[in-house]
Amino acid sequence: MNIELFLEYQAAERNASLNTLEAYRRDLDHFTKWTTKPILVILKADVQEYIKYLFSQEFKASTINRRISALKQFYLFLFNEGTISNNPCLHIKVTKNQSHLPKVLSSNRMVEFLDHLEKGKEPSHIRIKAILELLYSSGLRISELINLPLNCIVKGSNTQPMILIKGKGNKERLVPLNETCIEALLKYIKIREIFVSGTKSSIFLFSSRSKNGCLTRQRIGQLIKAAAIEFGLDPSTISPHVFRHSFATHLLQGGADLLTIQKLLGHSDIATTQIYTHVMPLSVYELVQQHHPISQNTIKKLELSK
Repeated sequence: MNIELFLEYQAAERNASLNTLEAYRRDLDHFTKWTTKPILVILKADVQEYIKYLFSQEFKASTINRRISALKQFYLFLFNEGTISNNPCLHIKVTKNQSHLPKVLSSNRMVEFLDHLEKGKEPSHIRIKAILELLYSSGLRISELINLPLNCIVKGSNTQPMILIKGKGNKERLVPLNETCIEALLKYIKIREIFVSGTKSSIFLFSSRSKNGCLTRQRIGQLIKAAAIEFGLDPSTISPHVFRHSFATHLLQGGADLLTIQKLLGHSDIATTQIYTHVMPLSVYELVQQHHPISQNTIKKLELSK
């Protein structure tokens, strides 16, 4: 009952998405199945033992942090509601995450991959081509893509086609689309009815015969890996998130600033976007050499001394 009240609070007051609510439920269920005590009498020592258990099971640091965060949010809610008098997670800290750089494809490899998909003439080829062009040109999360409505393409102030995305916390953002992506989407729209089955699926851009009426993230993952194998790409190196990472990385390499990329990706905190600065060293070096006045003078002096 307390978990349900917590989830209702997250949905109503924090505007949490369905994915976030499901993650909270899974993590809290994991804790309640582990402990032998009622959740209202849990002590700090119990939480610490649970964390030790998570480490003993060799869970990833990110998984442990997520589960600790869920517990902290849950017990803070219970404390604020007056359900408990002491918060057992008050001084519990998350573990340090290992730093993992995002996987990306090189821009040349990405273009070659997308060009290869142009050869397929079957409706399934046209659909996956549109999906991947959209992922790469907009940086969409896979959860955002599968829930796109049919009317998500809008005109910007300069009549430039843009995609209206409803992201985490139901926050909306607009991302411009390039001509290649627009062309792929127009081809897909012409054959989209093949994948529509009933009223429920008719509202989604990427309709399917699934119970939700849209393609699932698992199915899109399967389609991407099948396309990768056909192209001759190692399927373990490609996923929907690789397209999002490649979108951000290639923008940064092309000279886009972090604040712009943050807005396009829908990050609430620029610290999340800063992971893409792993591409910066060469780009920054070239930028400084080309545009900084001191660097320009140094280059001229070196040329004169030859």
